[in-house]
Amino acid sequence: MKDLFDPNHKQRLAEARESFSGRLLTDSQFNEAIAITGIIEAEIYKSGTFKEKLSDYAYAFARTEKFDVVKAETTLRDLFKANTGQTMNQLRESLMDREDQIDEGGDERAKEATRKIHAMIKDGEKISFHRAYDTQANEMASELGITIIGAKRIITDVFRSEAEGELYDWGKTLEDKYFRPQIEAEKAGRKQAQEPAGERRSRSVTANGADDQSAPAPARSRRRARAHGPA
Repeated sequence: MKDLFDPNHKQRLAEARESFSGRLLTDSQFNEAIAITGIIEAEIYKSGTFKEKLSDYAYAFARTEKFDVVKAETTLRDLFKANTGQTMNQLRESLMDREDQIDEGGDERAKEATRKIHAMIKDGEKISFHRAYDTQANEMASELGITIIGAKRIITDVFRSEAEGELYDWGKTLEDKYFRPQIEAEKAGRKQAQEPAGERRSRSVTANGADDQSAPAPARSRRRARAHGPA
């Protein structure tokens, strides 16, 4: 994905603004269209697909701006190319091609990702399996230049072949051991903090009263009992 801190980003954005499709838009329309192309770009990096998202956003853009849907889709495609330097399909194909070329190095990277997932859940602060899995897949995808879903597929396949089990089942076991207790402790602490002070005092007094009833009778009472015992 493009880096917003890339010194060339502003230049590409300016070129997109002066492109044929860009010149026909108001500033607000252009900004919205660029935001939509960013969403579509993120989807390509995630899943390697874009047509459904393009269709949905082109329709929404056309409806709010009173455009023809075909015109809206063409505008989004043109601005995407002007802003990224490639078409949506070219980006998708480049990611797919790199995934097809993954060798054993990709398998080793998948094993490393699995180890990091374990460490994140075990040592992290309330880190679920899905969060750790997604984080590591994102990092792996960025390093190898493939889609996030492609990285997840490799991680899952390598785990299955190495551990003879399913990654999901392993991850949920880690969750039950490390993540769930942290969440339950947080819930208990939040519930106690939200409870009115009066109720806490009342429950404390009740508990203390129950303890007093089970305690031995005072010594004076025992002496009185002996004094009035059977003759």
